[in-house]
Amino acid sequence: MKKTQFIEEKIFFILMNITFLFFLNIYLYSLNIYIVNLIILDLIWLLIFITFFSLEYIKINKRYKYIKKLTDNLTEKYLIAEILPKPQTLEEKAYYYALKKACKSLNDKLTEIENKYQNYEEYIESFVHEIKSPISVISLIGDNENNQTIKEETRKIDDLCEQILFFSRTKNPENDYFIKKINLEDVIHKTLIDYKNIILKNKIKIEVKDTQKIVYTDEKWLKFIIKQILQNSLKYLNKEAKEIEIKTKEEPHSITLIIKDNGVGIHDYDLPKIYNYGFTGSDRKKTHSTGIGLYLAKKLSEKLNLNLKTTSEYNKYTQTEITIPKESTYIIKEGDPC
Repeated sequence: MKKTQFIEEKIFFILMNITFLFFLNIYLYSLNIYIVNLIILDLIWLLIFITFFSLEYIKINKRYKYIKKLTDNLTEKYLIAEILPKPQTLEEKAYYYALKKACKSLNDKLTEIENKYQNYEEYIESFVHEIKSPISVISLIGDNENNQTIKEETRKIDDLCEQILFFSRTKNPENDYFIKKINLEDVIHKTLIDYKNIILKNKIKIEVKDTQKIVYTDEKWLKFIIKQILQNSLKYLNKEAKEIEIKTKEEPHSITLIIKDNGVGIHDYDLPKIYNYGFTGSDRKKTHSTGIGLYLAKKLSEKLNLNLKTTSEYNKYTQTEITIPKESTYIIKEGDPC
């Protein structure tokens, strides 16, 4: 608290003291009190007033700084009423009472929203798990009849259901993942198997090299992240010679998985926004993109302590790098040379 602020707040008290001292001096002077005595009296009064005023400022300023620091350091600000020091004045008690009521109302509302979100999340998960059974049946029918259209469309539905499921889990993902040692090549192989029909149909050349690496992460989540990147690569391959290259780069503490395609690429002005929720690019709307896949990939990468980075040159290539720890306790930071 600035001294000027404190003085402004106490201006009425100051003016009242000055007025009282002025009339006291007039009264004492009328009683033939010597001027010297009046000056001494005024100085004593002034000394007492300044001492009281200074002590009051020190006390209030100390309390002000403490409450400000307490508030600034609190992550969940709506809980401030629970940790504030006890009010000392009637005015403070009134404000404290109002704040307690407001915080309680907010906490009740947050609890209500949390419960609604929990119910919604449970419904989404139940729905996705239930719908996967008929999807599997339709997929089997497509396999038995060797109908590529049925197989491809069921794969798209399955991918969308998977996106919905992972989207519902982004709030509390720590309840759903398990960090363990995995073989990167196995995850890549399983992911490519999911897209074998579209790869064969479109005669896409897939080059996989040097992926026999051990990393520490959650296999299910990593596969989902790779799938989102591959979906974009497969969707935007517009050349006759369609190619996707998958390789790794090893660092002392991490493995970087590199997925590069020779597709349409991304405009420079679009590149910083590709991980934004709902962003589909200025010239990609005709592909019916939802703009959720890469958003989820980025979100889940952050939760898994992975670093996700994309570079591109329009009409030439798009390259996405996923940096994964080689050790279970290593933390990757953005821009970390690893």
